[in-house]
Amino acid sequence: MPLSLASPVHSELVIKKSRFIGCVQAVADRAEAQQVVARLWAEHPTATHVCWALLAGGQSAAVDDGEPSGTAGRPMLEVLRRQDLEGVLATVVRYHGGVQLGAGGLVRAYTDSVAQALLKAEKVPITQHCTASCRVPYALEGLLRRELDAHGAQLLDVAHGDEVRVTFSLPDSALAPLQTRLNDAAHGRIAWTTEEAHGEP
Repeated sequence: MPLSLASPVHSELVIKKSRFIGCVQAVADRAEAQQVVARLWAEHPTATHVCWALLAGGQSAAVDDGEPSGTAGRPMLEVLRRQDLEGVLATVVRYHGGVQLGAGGLVRAYTDSVAQALLKAEKVPITQHCTASCRVPYALEGLLRRELDAHGAQLLDVAHGDEVRVTFSLPDSALAPLQTRLNDAAHGRIAWTTEEAHGEP
């Protein structure tokens, strides 16, 4: 099961006078990741590099930011991959200390920065949620709301017309038991529409 992170976690290494400030955090997509990187540049205007790796399905990225090709972004991305993470950004701000580390030294420094942050991070499972809608007679609205609450559903929209149309989100695994319970209680007077699935930590 893919995992996300409960909150951002930082690490700091000093290797041959170079300072590496690492961070791992959950992000929604590449646009949010780029906002985080821009914010880091604003916070560290004298840094030498801000390298980053994003593991987010088709939006994944590995950015060396001026370090020799393949010595920063890709090794950072590999650390995320080995932890079965999804929707996670790793960043490392480097202040160069004047001593060259060589390609192997850089790979180790960037890998260790991310790995140390992940050691302290709280990993949380990503639960697949789905959005569903149903139409019920007015007499069943109270029953429907009670059952949605009991099954951990989040109410998204309620529309009152000839019938009551309710749209809600809930964990995938809870949908079938909810439908069974309501269909039995309402004697088939509920019309269902399942709309889409999405992951949430």
